Amino acid sequence: MTRGIVLLAHGSRDERWRQPIEAVAARVLADEPDARVACAYMELAEPDLPTAVATLVADGATAIRVVPLFLGMGKHAREDLPHQLDALRQRWPAIGFTLARIVGEEPELVDLLARIAVKS
Repeated sequence: MTRGIVLLAHGSRDERWRQPIEAVAARVLADEPDARVACAYMELAEPDLPTAVATLVADGATAIRVVPLFLGMGKHAREDLPHQLDALRQRWPAIGFTLARIVGEEPELVDLLARIAVKS
C-alpha cells in the first residue's frame, strides 16, 4: 500500500496564506521522506481536493488520508467535505480514502495553542 496525504485547508486569494500549509507539507516530508503529500484548498486557491487527489493517484497512491487543517467544525468540514469524499470514492473506487478529524479537535493542537497563548 502506498499512502498519500492531502493537507486540506480553506484557501485564500492571498498567496502568503498558503505558506503555513506548505510548511506543514514540508515538515511531513522531512519527517517521512517517502510520504506522498499534497496540499489542497476548499476555495479561493488551487489545487482543489479532486486535483490534489488525482496527482497523488498518478504518483502511485493506493490509499489517501485527507487531513482537514481547520480549527473548528464549520460548513466545509461538516457538509462540503463528506460530499467531496463520496465523489472521490466513486471516481476512484480502488483507492482507500480516510478522513482524519479536523486538526482543531486534536488534543495535541489544543494543548499547543494554549501554550502559545500564555507564553511570554
